[in-house]
Amino acid sequence: MSDVSIKAGRKAPPEAGAPPQGGLSSTLILALGTFAVGTDAFVVAGFLPSMAEDLHVSAATAGQSVTVFAASYALLSPVLATVLARLPRRSLLVGALFVLGVANLLSALAPTMAVLIVSRVLAAAGAAAYTPNAGAVSASLVRPELRARALAVVIGGLTAATALGVPLGSAASHWLGWRAALATVAGLCLLVAVVLRLVMPHLPGNVRVPLRTRLAVLRRPAVLAVLPLTILGMGASYTAYAYSVPALEAVAIPEKTVLWMLFLYGLGAVVGNLGAGYGTDRWGSTRILTAGYLAMVLSLGVLAWLAWTETSAKPLVGLLVLLWGASSWCQTPPQQHRLITVAPQEAPLVVSLNASSIYLGIGLGTVIGGATLGAGAAAVYGLGAAIAAAALLFLLLTQRTSAPAHQG
Repeated sequence: MSDVSIKAGRKAPPEAGAPPQGGLSSTLILALGTFAVGTDAFVVAGFLPSMAEDLHVSAATAGQSVTVFAASYALLSPVLATVLARLPRRSLLVGALFVLGVANLLSALAPTMAVLIVSRVLAAAGAAAYTPNAGAVSASLVRPELRARALAVVIGGLTAATALGVPLGSAASHWLGWRAALATVAGLCLLVAVVLRLVMPHLPGNVRVPLRTRLAVLRRPAVLAVLPLTILGMGASYTAYAYSVPALEAVAIPEKTVLWMLFLYGLGAVVGNLGAGYGTDRWGSTRILTAGYLAMVLSLGVLAWLAWTETSAKPLVGLLVLLWGASSWCQTPPQQHRLITVAPQEAPLVVSLNASSIYLGIGLGTVIGGATLGAGAAAVYGLGAAIAAAALLFLLLTQRTSAPAHQG
């Protein structure tokens, strides 16, 4: 800074390439936004029966609102990334949260299942535009040595939603009704949009990359050997999770206690996610995924046996639900690690494709669970365990294709 500028009381301009100011506060608000997105995506499982009763449809039909959200997110994510690439980042993120908030208000007011489905497609569009860009923006707002932590904070909003957002949404539904729960999520989205507009610095848009170029990476055998595993793994978990209220009632968990079981699932999700990140660095992705799928087969398989025999064992169910949550969300760090290893030059793209695969798996699991629900909870749990076993087999058959020889 020159003597003249000091005397004039002016600040020196930022160094070229330096991140914008306000990175920490913006990152925390971005994480609150991903918390809202995660709560919106997963909260429906906690009040599915009351929603179905109010809309005069079966629980399986109401569950298709989860399927529609997940499938729309998966399909819209790469399309919106292409179409909206040139928008300034602040405008994009604020607009995405606004769309998500309005969509949740529409869901809360939906008089019919058809209106609810339309509102969930709109909500998926907002979520698909927000989440991938929130992670990318957080990395650009801080110094290079802090980028991994910034990403962890923002993505941590999603796992925190499974631990806190879903149980809180279920509690709001129990006390005030499912419409009030969705209206609360809408209010959170709109509040975060306002705060983000106030605290986040201006960031320009990105260069538009054609959709065909984005999807060209799918022609690589190594990438194709990884993404289907994400679909299988999340499908195994959501076969039962999307219908967790009736599924848990079948293992002698009363509806008023389901809230605490969902909290245990979310706690397991957070622990599994963090533990898998550490474990992947230490022992390799294949070992962590193998342990995760074995744990999922065990937890869902024992729950199927408890439902089949009509055995009441609440402490055991709580432990199994905790293990179920951990095995479900331990998949993301090692899967991302595998994708970045085989396609390092396209890391942001393959990670976003993995996110699409997560939601495709959620949609697939919800469809399968809904089709099986009439046969009883034991069949739902058992089918989830079978899909988890199929995921483990797929992993073992494709590990040489999907990872370099030195990977674990």
